[in-house]
Amino acid sequence: MNSKLYSISYIDLLLAFIPVAITLILFIIWSLELKRTLLALLRMVIQLLTIGYCLTFIFNAQNSFIVLLILVVMIVTSSWISLGSLQKDRLKYLKASLISIFLGGGITLAIITQIVLRLDPWFDPRYMVPLAGMIFANCMNSISLAIDRFTNEIELGKTYIEARNTAYRTSLLPVTNSLLAVGLVSIPGMMTGQILSGVDPLIASRYQMIVMCMVFGSAGISSACLLRLCKNHTSSNT
Repeated sequence: MNSKLYSISYIDLLLAFIPVAITLILFIIWSLELKRTLLALLRMVIQLLTIGYCLTFIFNAQNSFIVLLILVVMIVTSSWISLGSLQKDRLKYLKASLISIFLGGGITLAIITQIVLRLDPWFDPRYMVPLAGMIFANCMNSISLAIDRFTNEIELGKTYIEARNTAYRTSLLPVTNSLLAVGLVSIPGMMTGQILSGVDPLIASRYQMIVMCMVFGSAGISSACLLRLCKNHTSSNT
């Protein structure tokens, strides 16, 4: 199998923005608001360039303390962002979100990196950081859906159990849909990236199965933890 990995120069990268420019022209022709779109594109470029340089430094450093610090930052940041739908009660649920992401994401990350992949060293940043990013981001999205639906159900007068069950199903819906669609509707990003870099498709599919397992598991565990902890904040415990 051809293992050639095509190098992308900055000139080639600029050419990739041609479809983007066409879309922006359509915005102008149709008199649509450009500010938010331009800001999003600018942030995308800056953030990806920044993370590229940061990951290069982290990979070369091979320092366990730096990796652990990054994991802590990921957990705290994702916990705060996951509660974005809440206004006045954001701080009230922050502890529950932190615990939930730490447990759901941490347990999943430990199983994948230490038992399944058997990283050596255990903190190998080339695996630990990207996998942690996928796991904690997934926990964040799941918790965001769960807390939003849970609080809405409680406001509608539902019991804790009714609200919990509805919120749990809602939090897992995107992940479940992705499980149904993977391989049929889409080839996921990680598998696509590996295939483009020359990895055997059969090996890439195994890695993607690991990713889908950790996505589903981390979402299920973190959402369940959050909803259990939310019981302390509700007046209806039946």
